[in-house]
Amino acid sequence: MADRSLFPSLLLVCSGGLTTVGLLFSGFWEASALAEAGLYWSESGQTASWVMPQPAWPGEPSEPQVSLVAESDLSGAQPPDSLNPFEEETSLGLALSAEAQARLDLLKQGDGLYEAGDRSGAMALYRQAKQAAAPVSSRSSRPDPTFSPDYSAAVKVYWREGTVGLEQQLESKAVVPLTILTEKYPEFIPGHLKLAEAHNHYQRPEAALAALERGASAYPNVPELQEALMQQQATMMRWLPAAITARQFAALNPDHPRASEFAELAEVYQQKFRATLREDITSNTIGSVLTGALNVGLGNPLGVISPIQNAVVMLRGENSVGASAAKSYQKRLEMLEDEAVNDYISRIGQKLAAVSGRDLDYEFFVVNDEKLNAFALPGGKIFIHSGAILKSQSEAELAGLIAHELSHAVLSHGFQVYTNANATGSLTQLVPFGGLFSKVAVTRYSREMEEQADLLGTRILANAGYAADGLENLTRRLTAEKPERRGAFWLSTHPEPENRIEYISAFIDRNGYNRYSYEGVAPHQAMQARVRSALRSLEEVEEAEEVKVEAELEGDRTELLEP
Repeated sequence: MADRSLFPSLLLVCSGGLTTVGLLFSGFWEASALAEAGLYWSESGQTASWVMPQPAWPGEPSEPQVSLVAESDLSGAQPPDSLNPFEEETSLGLALSAEAQARLDLLKQGDGLYEAGDRSGAMALYRQAKQAAAPVSSRSSRPDPTFSPDYSAAVKVYWREGTVGLEQQLESKAVVPLTILTEKYPEFIPGHLKLAEAHNHYQRPEAALAALERGASAYPNVPELQEALMQQQATMMRWLPAAITARQFAALNPDHPRASEFAELAEVYQQKFRATLREDITSNTIGSVLTGALNVGLGNPLGVISPIQNAVVMLRGENSVGASAAKSYQKRLEMLEDEAVNDYISRIGQKLAAVSGRDLDYEFFVVNDEKLNAFALPGGKIFIHSGAILKSQSEAELAGLIAHELSHAVLSHGFQVYTNANATGSLTQLVPFGGLFSKVAVTRYSREMEEQADLLGTRILANAGYAADGLENLTRRLTAEKPERRGAFWLSTHPEPENRIEYISAFIDRNGYNRYSYEGVAPHQAMQARVRSALRSLEEVEEAEEVKVEAELEGDRTELLEP
């Protein structure tokens, strides 16, 4: 039974005004204050958290607040299908056209040459299979970086004109030649640095950031570019991207003399990100507690519960929160118990995680479900439905999907969504139809996150040695097979298929990522066979259960009809 003595103390929060709220907030980080606030410590299985007693309240129950990270009551949570970019039904029988089969055979032959060390021969077969209309540059074909203006006569002219224009405070004379210089001769590293300097001089930090991102993506092993990008991100107070930039350089260049320096900077920026997150949580919680107090005055005492619990949950950290949520989902979902398939997914995931630029407690799980689905929890807990293995045609395509989801964790998207929801969600309790307004606002933000995950995921995919167009090809093929999937664009949490194909393809071309690298067709097909077997077994069990239930119902009906 609920403790109704909680109501007077809740009403005191409202009647006491801002002073009481301030006192409550200033001390509730501590366990003693949490206990005084009426929360109790609940332990269930391997999870534990502070929980507000739920009073019995007449009338219809409030709609539960479902989140990615709140584990105080995850027993009723559903897997966040809306986070996946491709959700779609699949079939156990995947009949391929003769053309598609021939393409896969060529890719498989290319894989054989690739693994044998014949990279040029493999690339020729990969090109033939993908029927490229024009050669696409690969990172290996880029010229070596240079710092000398005497690299060529053209470089010397563009460099002179740009630097003189900047000295003379002539914007066009500075920016135009430097822009052309970086486009035509991206290997000239000072060009990227000087162009960013010019954009910053004319108060265009976003343009400066874009210029440095292009250079850093094309030459990830040049510390001067990575350092400039990192400093630009830090100047703009984008602490998490700065930490990721530093970690990526350290991860991709472990033998570089400055690798340890970049690793240390990553920790510094990560701490700044955490401090900023804590400040945001504090600010959001103050507003939510005030709103909760107003809710109490209006007869809704449950409004004050969420802010306190949410803040405590958020401060536990992504790894801890993600681990608790993952355990809950493992209990609720039908997990695939095939060791070989689980090892396959884990191997791909850890290979991608190694070049993700962020150190999280990465874990990868396979759900025995034929839907093409995947979702990420905070802290690097990635769930892949077995249908994703069936619908993808190569390890590179599947790795593209996993890299996309992994990028959500790397970029702390789950935590960001949860923080923003805590800031706006409680306010909607006071505004009619506020839920729709809040959903639209968050949905718009989510589409931006999806693009970030697409681009970072593609970068991770290429850096891990897979064909860089794995995610692009999967998206392109699914769009061609089932174009009606697009649905309502405005309320979708993902960019329109044609848009995402376009910007992913442009990103690959602009940064010179290699489309003609390892595909992994044969090992993927072996795992597909195991998944089909597991799904058939699951179907047989479900059919047997249905027959059993029908027999029991028929027996009950017969018994009732007997005189």
